[in-house]
Amino acid sequence: MRVAIAGGHGKIALQLERLLSEAGHEAVGIIRNPDQAADLLVVGGIPLVIDLERTDVETVATDLVGVDAVVFAAGAGPGSGAERKWSVDRDAAILMADAAEHAGVRRYVLISARRADDYDPNSDEVFQIYLRAKSEADADLRERDLDWTIVRPGGLTDDPPTGKVTVADDTGDGTIPRADVAALVVETLVERLAIRRQFEVISGDQPIAEALRQLG
Repeated sequence: MRVAIAGGHGKIALQLERLLSEAGHEAVGIIRNPDQAADLLVVGGIPLVIDLERTDVETVATDLVGVDAVVFAAGAGPGSGAERKWSVDRDAAILMADAAEHAGVRRYVLISARRADDYDPNSDEVFQIYLRAKSEADADLRERDLDWTIVRPGGLTDDPPTGKVTVADDTGDGTIPRADVAALVVETLVERLAIRRQFEVISGDQPIAEALRQLG
Protein backbone atom coordinates (compact mmCIF):
# COMPACT_ATOMS: atom_id res chain seq x y z
CA MET A 1 0.00 0.00 0.00
CA ARG A 2 1.22 3.50 -0.84
CA VAL A 3 -0.08 6.14 1.59
CA ALA A 4 0.34 9.91 1.25
CA ILE A 5 0.42 11.73 4.59
CA ALA A 6 -0.18 15.48 4.76
CA GLY A 7 1.67 17.06 7.64
CA GLY A 8 4.40 14.49 7.16
CA HIS A 9 6.76 15.90 9.79
CA GLY A 10 4.18 16.02 12.59
CA LYS A 11 4.51 13.86 15.68
CA ILE A 12 1.68 11.52 14.69
CA ALA A 13 2.79 11.43 11.04
CA LEU A 14 6.38 10.43 11.82
CA GLN A 15 5.14 7.50 13.91
CA LEU A 16 2.63 6.59 11.21
CA GLU A 17 5.36 6.60 8.58
CA ARG A 18 7.54 4.36 10.73
CA LEU A 19 4.72 1.86 11.36
CA LEU A 20 3.73 1.71 7.70
CA SER A 21 7.32 1.29 6.57
CA GLU A 22 7.97 -1.47 9.11
CA ALA A 23 4.88 -3.28 7.82
CA GLY A 24 6.16 -3.18 4.26
CA HIS A 25 4.09 -0.26 2.97
CA GLU A 26 5.20 3.00 1.38
CA ALA A 27 4.60 6.16 3.41
CA VAL A 28 4.90 9.39 1.43
CA GLY A 29 5.21 12.29 3.86
CA ILE A 30 4.10 15.65 2.48
CA ILE A 31 6.21 18.44 3.98
CA ARG A 32 6.66 22.11 3.11
CA ASN A 33 10.18 22.46 4.53
CA PRO A 34 12.80 20.43 2.62
CA ASP A 35 15.07 20.55 5.69
CA GLN A 36 12.67 18.05 7.31
CA ALA A 37 13.25 15.39 4.66
CA ALA A 38 16.07 13.70 6.59
CA ASP A 39 13.80 13.06 9.58
CA LEU A 40 11.31 11.26 7.32
CA LEU A 41 14.02 9.14 5.77
CA VAL A 42 15.16 8.03 9.22
CA VAL A 43 11.73 6.54 9.99
CA GLY A 44 11.31 5.01 6.54
CA GLY A 45 9.16 7.74 5.02
CA ILE A 46 9.42 9.11 1.48
CA PRO A 47 9.62 12.93 1.54
CA LEU A 48 7.45 14.91 -0.87
CA VAL A 49 7.87 18.69 -0.67
CA ILE A 50 4.58 20.54 -1.24
CA ASP A 51 3.34 23.68 0.50
CA LEU A 52 -0.37 22.92 0.82
CA GLU A 53 -1.08 26.58 1.55
CA ARG A 54 0.48 27.66 -1.77
CA THR A 55 -0.51 25.07 -4.33
CA ASP A 56 -3.55 23.92 -6.29
CA VAL A 57 -5.64 20.79 -6.68
CA GLU A 58 -4.16 19.75 -10.03
CA THR A 59 -0.59 19.94 -8.75
CA VAL A 60 -1.34 17.82 -5.68
CA ALA A 61 -3.44 15.37 -7.69
CA THR A 62 -0.49 14.72 -9.99
CA ASP A 63 1.60 13.71 -6.98
CA LEU A 64 -1.18 11.41 -5.74
CA VAL A 65 -1.17 9.24 -8.85
CA GLY A 66 -0.40 5.70 -7.72
CA VAL A 67 -1.37 6.40 -4.11
CA ASP A 68 -3.82 4.02 -2.43
CA ALA A 69 -4.83 6.23 0.51
CA VAL A 70 -4.46 9.75 1.87
CA VAL A 71 -4.08 10.65 5.54
CA PHE A 72 -4.52 14.26 6.57
CA ALA A 73 -2.44 14.71 9.72
CA ALA A 74 -1.50 18.35 9.21
CA GLY A 75 -2.22 21.20 11.58
CA ALA A 76 -1.22 24.81 11.96
CA GLY A 77 0.29 23.94 15.33
CA PRO A 78 0.62 25.71 18.68
CA GLY A 79 1.30 29.42 18.51
CA SER A 80 -0.23 29.89 15.08
CA GLY A 81 -2.93 32.47 14.58
CA ALA A 82 -6.49 32.24 13.34
CA GLU A 83 -5.56 32.77 9.70
CA ARG A 84 -3.44 29.60 9.61
CA LYS A 85 -6.13 27.58 11.40
CA TRP A 86 -8.32 28.29 8.38
CA SER A 87 -5.59 27.81 5.76
CA VAL A 88 -4.20 24.55 7.19
CA ASP A 89 -6.75 22.82 9.42
CA ARG A 90 -9.67 23.52 7.08
CA ASP A 91 -8.55 24.63 3.62
CA ALA A 92 -5.60 22.25 3.21
CA ALA A 93 -7.74 19.31 4.34
CA ILE A 94 -10.36 20.21 1.75
CA LEU A 95 -7.71 20.70 -0.93
CA MET A 96 -6.32 17.22 -0.21
CA ALA A 97 -9.80 15.74 -0.53
CA ASP A 98 -10.32 17.55 -3.84
CA ALA A 99 -6.95 16.25 -5.05
CA ALA A 100 -7.75 12.71 -3.92
CA GLU A 101 -10.99 12.76 -5.91
CA HIS A 102 -9.18 14.21 -8.93
CA ALA A 103 -6.53 11.48 -8.75
CA GLY A 104 -9.04 8.68 -8.17
CA VAL A 105 -7.88 7.94 -4.61
CA ARG A 106 -10.93 6.80 -2.67
CA ARG A 107 -9.46 6.15 0.80
CA TYR A 108 -9.08 9.26 2.99
CA VAL A 109 -8.43 9.34 6.72
CA LEU A 110 -8.74 12.71 8.42
CA ILE A 111 -7.28 13.29 11.89
CA SER A 112 -9.52 15.89 13.50
CA ALA A 113 -10.12 16.84 17.14
CA ARG A 114 -12.47 15.70 19.88
CA ARG A 115 -15.61 17.86 20.23
CA ALA A 116 -14.76 19.82 17.11
CA ASP A 117 -18.44 20.59 16.56
CA ASP A 118 -18.78 22.28 19.96
CA TYR A 119 -17.06 25.49 18.91
CA ASP A 120 -18.47 28.91 19.81
CA PRO A 121 -19.47 30.51 16.49
CA ASN A 122 -19.35 33.99 18.03
CA SER A 123 -15.85 33.69 19.45
CA ASP A 124 -12.66 35.14 17.96
CA GLU A 125 -10.52 33.08 20.34
CA VAL A 126 -7.95 31.06 18.40
CA PHE A 127 -8.85 27.70 19.93
CA GLN A 128 -12.51 28.18 19.01
CA ILE A 129 -11.50 29.03 15.45
CA TYR A 130 -9.32 25.91 15.41
CA LEU A 131 -12.29 23.77 16.42
CA ARG A 132 -14.49 25.42 13.81
CA ALA A 133 -11.86 24.86 11.11
CA LYS A 134 -11.68 21.17 12.03
CA SER A 135 -15.46 20.89 12.14
CA GLU A 136 -15.90 22.45 8.71
CA ALA A 137 -13.23 20.21 7.19
CA ASP A 138 -14.97 17.17 8.71
CA ALA A 139 -18.35 18.29 7.38
CA ASP A 140 -16.93 18.73 3.89
CA LEU A 141 -15.46 15.23 3.92
CA ARG A 142 -18.67 13.60 5.16
CA GLU A 143 -20.47 14.86 2.05
CA ARG A 144 -18.01 13.27 -0.38
CA ASP A 145 -18.30 9.97 -2.19
CA LEU A 146 -15.03 8.72 -0.70
CA ASP A 147 -14.15 5.87 1.65
CA TRP A 148 -13.50 8.34 4.45
CA THR A 149 -12.75 7.94 8.13
CA ILE A 150 -12.71 10.86 10.57
CA VAL A 151 -10.66 10.24 13.72
CA ARG A 152 -11.21 12.68 16.59
CA PRO A 153 -8.60 12.06 19.30
CA GLY A 154 -8.73 13.44 22.81
CA GLY A 155 -5.80 15.27 24.35
CA LEU A 156 -2.58 14.09 22.71
CA THR A 157 0.42 12.96 24.74
CA ASP A 158 3.89 11.65 24.01
CA ASP A 159 3.45 8.70 26.38
CA PRO A 160 4.39 5.20 25.19
CA PRO A 161 1.62 3.38 23.30
CA THR A 162 -0.74 1.10 25.21
CA GLY A 163 -2.49 -0.45 22.21
CA LYS A 164 -5.82 -0.03 23.99
CA VAL A 165 -8.46 2.62 23.39
CA THR A 166 -12.02 3.75 23.91
CA VAL A 167 -13.84 4.55 20.68
CA ALA A 168 -17.29 6.18 20.62
CA ASP A 169 -19.32 9.02 19.14
CA ASP A 170 -18.61 10.84 22.42
CA THR A 171 -15.91 9.33 24.59
CA GLY A 172 -15.95 11.98 27.29
CA ASP A 173 -12.78 13.71 28.41
CA GLY A 174 -9.51 11.86 28.11
CA THR A 175 -6.08 11.69 26.54
CA ILE A 176 -4.34 9.33 24.16
CA PRO A 177 -0.70 8.80 23.16
CA ARG A 178 0.11 9.97 19.65
CA ALA A 179 1.63 6.54 19.07
CA ASP A 180 -1.78 4.92 19.63
CA VAL A 181 -3.43 7.33 17.20
CA ALA A 182 -0.83 6.36 14.59
CA ALA A 183 -1.40 2.65 15.25
CA LEU A 184 -5.16 3.15 14.97
CA VAL A 185 -4.79 4.90 11.61
CA VAL A 186 -2.62 2.05 10.30
CA GLU A 187 -5.29 -0.44 11.39
CA THR A 188 -8.04 1.49 9.60
CA LEU A 189 -5.96 1.56 6.41
CA VAL A 190 -4.59 -1.96 6.30
CA GLU A 191 -7.78 -3.71 7.45
CA ARG A 192 -10.17 -1.24 5.77
CA LEU A 193 -12.03 -0.54 8.99
CA ALA A 194 -14.33 2.32 10.05
CA ILE A 195 -15.12 3.35 6.48
CA ARG A 196 -17.55 6.28 6.37
CA ARG A 197 -17.41 6.54 10.14
CA GLN A 198 -16.56 9.47 12.40
CA PHE A 199 -15.59 8.77 16.00
CA GLU A 200 -13.74 10.05 19.04
CA VAL A 201 -10.89 8.07 20.58
CA ILE A 202 -9.08 8.20 23.91
CA SER A 203 -7.06 5.67 25.88
CA GLY A 204 -9.14 2.80 27.22
CA ASP A 205 -9.35 -0.95 27.76
CA GLN A 206 -10.09 -2.33 24.29
CA PRO A 207 -7.42 -3.43 21.80
CA ILE A 208 -7.38 -1.05 18.83
CA ALA A 209 -8.49 -3.59 16.21
CA GLU A 210 -11.35 -4.83 18.39
CA ALA A 211 -12.57 -1.29 19.09
CA LEU A 212 -12.57 -0.41 15.39
CA ARG A 213 -14.39 -3.57 14.37
CA GLN A 214 -17.20 -2.73 16.78
CA LEU A 215 -17.87 0.38 14.72
CA GLY A 216 -18.98 -1.81 11.83
